[in-house]
Amino acid sequence: MLLRSARRDEHGPVPRPLEELARDLFGVGLSVGNVLVARFNRHGLAALRIATGRGRRATYSASERARIVATAQRQPNRRTEGTATWSLSTLQRSLRQADLPRVGTSTIRRVLQDAGSSYQRTRTWCPTGTAQRKRKSGVVTVVDPNTEQKRG
Repeated sequence: MLLRSARRDEHGPVPRPLEELARDLFGVGLSVGNVLVARFNRHGLAALRIATGRGRRATYSASERARIVATAQRQPNRRTEGTATWSLSTLQRSLRQADLPRVGTSTIRRVLQDAGSSYQRTRTWCPTGTAQRKRKSGVVTVVDPNTEQKRG
């Protein structure tokens, strides 16, 4: 099969083999090029969207992600964890000792942000839309009812 390409000579566009075009355009061999062409012929431009099931598999399961969130929500034990508040590195150390030996700080940050928490100036994690305020009666948690609208 020959397709016209951007290369031209005195007679017009120079035909190129499909294999060469697939390699130049997509960096793939003929078999993958045939798959792309066949998908395009079946679905038109919709074939250019990424199909379901593609992409990297999740590294951590839902239960492991829930474990990260649960650990961040509990108060650290000052004696065993050596801190009064969680930082990303202390959370990482605690989770690695427990049951997630390869978890990194960027993964912890992403999981907590996906769960609706944000990193506070005081180096603690709080659910987005909530804040702890000191009152005469003690510390109270204030909730912003418009959080979802503000998050977009």
